[in-house]
Amino acid sequence: MSSPHSAIDVRPITESEFPDWIRAVNTGFLREPIPSESELEARRAQFESGDAGRYLGAFDNGRCVATFKSFPQELTAVGGAAVPANAVTGVTVTATHRRRGLLTRLMAHDLAAAKERGDVVATLIAAEYQIYGRYGFGPATWMTEWTVDVPRTGLDPRRSGSPEDGGRIDLVDGEDVRKLGPDLHERVRRAQPGAVSRDEMWWRVNTGVVRFEPSWREPHYAVYRSAHGEVEGLVSYAADDNWHGKLPHDTVSVQWLLAATPAAERALWRYLCSIDWVTKVKSGWRAPDDLLPFVLPNPRAATATTQGDWLWVRILDVVRALEARTYEGEGSLVLEVVDGDGLTGGRYRLDASEAGASCTPTRQDVDLTLDVGDLAALWLGDESAVRLAALGRVREGRAGAGRSADALLRTSRRPWCPDMF
Repeated sequence: MSSPHSAIDVRPITESEFPDWIRAVNTGFLREPIPSESELEARRAQFESGDAGRYLGAFDNGRCVATFKSFPQELTAVGGAAVPANAVTGVTVTATHRRRGLLTRLMAHDLAAAKERGDVVATLIAAEYQIYGRYGFGPATWMTEWTVDVPRTGLDPRRSGSPEDGGRIDLVDGEDVRKLGPDLHERVRRAQPGAVSRDEMWWRVNTGVVRFEPSWREPHYAVYRSAHGEVEGLVSYAADDNWHGKLPHDTVSVQWLLAATPAAERALWRYLCSIDWVTKVKSGWRAPDDLLPFVLPNPRAATATTQGDWLWVRILDVVRALEARTYEGEGSLVLEVVDGDGLTGGRYRLDASEAGASCTPTRQDVDLTLDVGDLAALWLGDESAVRLAALGRVREGRAGAGRSADALLRTSRRPWCPDMF
């Protein structure tokens, strides 16, 4: 006899069900449930241009009560290799249907398909911390948001807006950004572990060609060119209009900032802090070891207002994941990877050096036993095996194995994902 839970149908949606799927997404994220015509049109364009089979829904008596979507993505591993990723987004369960295993069924369907396709990892940005660890995801990158008190930066307002290296900053429009941005982003993300790919739709949405809401406000865009004329940086930002007692107190909010060189990054931050009337600059999502506080003469003028986990990674193929990245040291590790979903668990020997790495199944004695989610946190180089052992999440089979793992896996700069998806 079937239970009421199993009677709920979990499957890819049809084209006619798309508006109901969007309604369920909006309901789950506590937005106005009925989409506007502009939102429906924009999101339908995404649906029609992608793989409709990766839009999943749970249906109870014909009504969509849970949603799940994935799309193809590339994730930059340590060293610059791009690995195929299954990016997860649009995950909701309607409040009336919680605790019925719907997310588990949706996730199992999607991850099995990703494994079959040959994706090395799955990725997501977690709205809630406690949900995704049970599906083998681990927090692999973190982010910090800064608020800069401009009058306290110590920057000379007569000089800080002009780059000191012979480069220049110019204001541009959205059409220029769509021309210049994709190439710059490719250069940036190839050098940044944890960064993900952006498709053409990303640039259209983020420059207002495709608008989910009629309230879209055109941001400001600035480009940094080196002394040789090379485009090395772009920033998108919005400004409010806030005066008190005939004095300006405007805030600039950075939507995104890309810099291929430290010179470009320094120049763009100093430019933003030099705009007339602006007394605060909000950085948006930045790497936790960003240059921002220290490009200012007084780093205390920048206050960290948000710090937290960002990109979560679920490894689907241990061998390909560990062989894709580079290693600054040389050594071997035997890892016992525990995967409750049975997608990629087992015992593996990693042999790594600056020349490359090999990862093979083995029966040798184990150095470290860890969950697949904790392996994901170590894989991009941000987490410490010694710290995870202290937390009881990694078990050492050999004394000092955690230190050996850190020497192989940790990176000099922290991984970072600039994107929300």
